[in-house]
Amino acid sequence: MGASNLHFLIWVLCALCLRSSLSSGFSPDDNFLIDCGSTSNITVGGRLFQPDRFFSDNLSNPNGKFVSTASKVSSSSPLFLFSHLFQTAKVFETTFEYNFKIKKQGRHWIRLYFYPFVYENFNLSLAKFSVSAQNITLLKEFQIESGSIIKEYSLNVTSSNLVLTFTPMVNSFAFINALEVVSVPNELIPLVVPTVEKIVESLGNRALETVARVNMGNETVPPSNDTLSRLWVADGPFLMHNNQAVAGRFVSNLTRVNMTTDSEIMAPRSVYGTATQLGAEPDANANINVSWSFDVDPGYEYLIRFHFCDILDLSFGSLFFNVFVNSWMVKDHLDLNNVTSGIIGAPYVLDTIASSIDSSKFKISVGPSSFHEYSAAILNGLEIMKISDSRGSLDEPPFDIHSKNSSNVKVGLIAGLVAGLVAAILVTLVVVLCRRRRKAGLVGYLKEEENFGVNGRESNYVIGSVGYKYPLAAILEATDHFSESLVIGHGGFGKVFKGMLRDNTEVAVKRGASKSQQGLAEFRTEIEMLSQFRHRHLVSLIGYCGEQNEMIIIYEYMEKGSLKDHLYSSELPSLSWKQRLEICIGSARGLHYLHTGSTKAIIHRDVKTANILLDQNYMAKVADFGLSKTGPEFDKTHVSTAVKGSFGYLDPEYLTTQQLTEKSDVYSFGVVMFEVLCGRPVIDPSLPREKVNLIEWVMKRKDRDELEAIVDACIVKQIKLDSLKKYVETAEKCLAECGMDRPTMGNVLWNLECALQLQGDEKSSHGKESSSQADLSNHWEASVSTTQFSTGSAVDIAGISMSKVFAQMVREDMR
Repeated sequence: MGASNLHFLIWVLCALCLRSSLSSGFSPDDNFLIDCGSTSNITVGGRLFQPDRFFSDNLSNPNGKFVSTASKVSSSSPLFLFSHLFQTAKVFETTFEYNFKIKKQGRHWIRLYFYPFVYENFNLSLAKFSVSAQNITLLKEFQIESGSIIKEYSLNVTSSNLVLTFTPMVNSFAFINALEVVSVPNELIPLVVPTVEKIVESLGNRALETVARVNMGNETVPPSNDTLSRLWVADGPFLMHNNQAVAGRFVSNLTRVNMTTDSEIMAPRSVYGTATQLGAEPDANANINVSWSFDVDPGYEYLIRFHFCDILDLSFGSLFFNVFVNSWMVKDHLDLNNVTSGIIGAPYVLDTIASSIDSSKFKISVGPSSFHEYSAAILNGLEIMKISDSRGSLDEPPFDIHSKNSSNVKVGLIAGLVAGLVAAILVTLVVVLCRRRRKAGLVGYLKEEENFGVNGRESNYVIGSVGYKYPLAAILEATDHFSESLVIGHGGFGKVFKGMLRDNTEVAVKRGASKSQQGLAEFRTEIEMLSQFRHRHLVSLIGYCGEQNEMIIIYEYMEKGSLKDHLYSSELPSLSWKQRLEICIGSARGLHYLHTGSTKAIIHRDVKTANILLDQNYMAKVADFGLSKTGPEFDKTHVSTAVKGSFGYLDPEYLTTQQLTEKSDVYSFGVVMFEVLCGRPVIDPSLPREKVNLIEWVMKRKDRDELEAIVDACIVKQIKLDSLKKYVETAEKCLAECGMDRPTMGNVLWNLECALQLQGDEKSSHGKESSSQADLSNHWEASVSTTQFSTGSAVDIAGISMSKVFAQMVREDMR
């Protein structure tokens, strides 16, 4: 793997911590500051705003109406600082555009100032209009009846011109008091960010709208104190408790802040130098959080940025606490001393993405960690930014259910009722037919495709022609009502439980977290993917359940757990080198089958050791297809899609281009191979800096011809040098910077089998027929190429007794 690729991976990690490589004296390449309707220059917060008559060349219609007022914004408002900008405006009764010549492409602020007032025949509170930029809807049918507001957006400008379009609604008009188009550091918004469900999402081409920017410590920070001219409002109004002794204690200690030229871009010293601290006195038994509440628009995802700086001088040690968004744990046991490498007063930034599916509130909390003796928590600053949706909108409801056209509503209601009635009749007929067939001893095949329902109704999704649906009652019985004692795993989708069906078949039951839009998409994708194929090295689908808004998937139970568990758990026996080779070979076979076993490849998109499961004989099976994607058409080389996956395993080429290919899986598998060889996590912040990133550390050691130094101590004496060299050579090829230079999974598989042969011909280390030997006898499974996935023999390919599975599905008492 090239050095630039390695540095890029490290940069991505650092981008999450947002230790940007910029100076505090940031000077924007583009800096358009316009005081609309004004006749003279005005300085606000040390910045010069010019009247828009100087920008007539930028306007498609320079003949708008200039209006003004003598009224001012209330002195109690945080926006009083901008009073002079709100006293004039420009009004247009037709569509108009501002066209800005961009010197340097990349992230830009767009700030729009609005303050409605009355001028002659124009009452600006009656204006209703939309605003767009670069195909992004910033405002949709916007109307402000009173007060003042500044709308701030962050766009990644990708051309030499930025066009800002104002479109009045019919019989209305548009206005603008002032506007800014200003360059900002690209590093301010990272390329990828993990969600609260631990799924990686790309922000590279997404637009953002600032919903809240708050300085904890109950002090307002004006734009003149921020190198990027941001306004930070005091957090007092957002605190959820009136009792300050419980809610939070405001603290200030500017001298303790250890600012660098890097951190000034993230937030100014005056933000990191104040904080709201958990109000309770240090108490080992305390169990309270300090919380803030913020209004958000439901149906969108939000980038939430936490700013931390330990400005406290605590007698009982360092800060150690938990961070929450609503009920999601964003970070548990956060140790500021550790994440800042022991630098006292160093700023630290934590990013996450959360969805507001059906809620108009975000509750942000910090609270004590159960791993620490005392109750201590702190927050210095917070930013919440709405992320543009798949339509490229920042101001449209997820579903247009509030149309004021009554006739359309009536038509929609009638159509809905008719469709519902027809669906109910079809469902009834299907149920009757299925029950009749079950009584005849047949498996219930559902021929009609039903809707994938949510919102309180049963989710009936039929995959192909085979009904895999299980009743909720059967799953509750199998899992003892989802007993916590049966939890065998956790993930972004939800918890995994061990279950026992009535015929004593052991199963794994994955239960999706409620109210998760991401979970719903994964639920559907995983069922679709798993129902299409059966293979010895792919975890088999047994069934699913969508009753009562549940999202439950039932798999075959894998007795030995995940490969990750066996690499890191001190409670499990260490895997031998031969076992590790056979596990890699089995996983490669599964991925090779996904890539080649159909007319269209299936790209897994989340290959990692946690998603490689082991059965009782340590045979590997690839699992978790929630992020899987169908490959490109025959005449295409890639699929363009938003970046999703897991940190450390992401293909850098996919990350930067958003172009997904089978070679993205190959890259991730190369990371897995080194993880298996070294027996350590891909990213481990607890290690010295030069060892944090596994791949970078491995490549440096390899370049110094120190291969044996990277090998897990548990297996270092078992490996033959020729086998090690072949293995490392294969893994390194998988990590090639350019996807075209990486091998196919078929080539990887061949080289792994070669490494196994070089190791020796003795029996499999687990005393059974090795997975590689078993696979060689069934090599046709992976090489078959037909219009559909080959199902082959259920016993040979799936490796489980499907007769038990389907017998269980049709038992009379399981209805």
